[in-house]
This record gives sequence, structure tokens and C-alpha cells, in this order.
Amino acid sequence: MLEAASDTNHATIAETDIPPHRFRTVLSRFATGVVAIATLDTDDRPIGFAINSFTSVSLEPPLVAYCVTHTSRSWPSIRAARRHCLTILADTQRSVCKRLAGKELNKFEGLRWSSSPTGLPILANSLAWLECSVAAEYPAGDHVIVIARVHHAASGDAEAPLVFFESGYGTFDAS
Repeated sequence: MLEAASDTNHATIAETDIPPHRFRTVLSRFATGVVAIATLDTDDRPIGFAINSFTSVSLEPPLVAYCVTHTSRSWPSIRAARRHCLTILADTQRSVCKRLAGKELNKFEGLRWSSSPTGLPILANSLAWLECSVAAEYPAGDHVIVIARVHHAASGDAEAPLVFFESGYGTFDAS
């Protein structure tokens, strides 16, 4: 059990009784950016998926974190690869995101991408990209929290981010 506070006016908080669907609905109110994670498989074909659980962790050393569901079919190959690329998606990449979030086997068919310094997929027309390696993993419920070390990074030409909010896609205008 968790104690709410040492103040005697606060009740003790019991373990959660929140059903998964309600928890998902509440968390959908938090707007996030969208990131594609990709690498090359053993046959040099691009593989990957889209996520919205991504954050910076440290500037020195440069670290980021993201969460991957245990049911991901792409994650075992990405984990086994020496490095992978994270592409921060732009508003114009909604169809790219939906494709990478799908269950198709060849998600990159027809998608434009260039190569990172070590030859990994960077999706075209993105906001930015980071080439990373897995530094640590932590089990967390139905996901794994991944801490990744950033080896290369650059900004892209796109200007408006792809934002995920209430199970839909939108953008943000800073003006």
C-alpha cells in the first residue's frame, strides 16, 4: 500500500482499482509526439513500429527512453540489432504513422527513407532523428521501458509535429 502523505488528514491509498480501458481514456488526454523506431533485419530490410511513449532522459550522456509493448513483433529484432533509429514524425506523416502502427509484415514497402551514418532507416520528411543503442531495459507491466544511448542525431526539414491526443492525430502550431 502507498501512503498518501504523513499528514493524518490524508487517507491511505489502496492498490489501484482502475480498469485498463478507463486508464487508457484518462491518459489519452495527455498529448504526445509520435516516434518511429526502425532498424534493418538480418536480410537488410527495414523493420519498425510507431510509439508515443518517448522522452529525453539525460544530456550527458545523451539518453532517451521509450516504452515497448510485450506483444510487439518487431521489438525482438530491433533489440537484437546493434543500433536503431528513432524518427520524430511530422504532421505530414500521419499515413506513415498509421502504417507503422499496423500489423503488416512489410510496413516499409513504399515508404521513403534515407540512411543514418551507419545505414539505418530514417523516414523522409521528419522533424528529427536519433541513432541509438539499447543501454538498459526495465520490465513495467505489459511493456518494457527502454533506455537508449544516442550516438548520432539531427534535425529534419519538417516544421510541424505529429501529435497524438484522445486516440487521434493532430498537430501543434507554436505561433
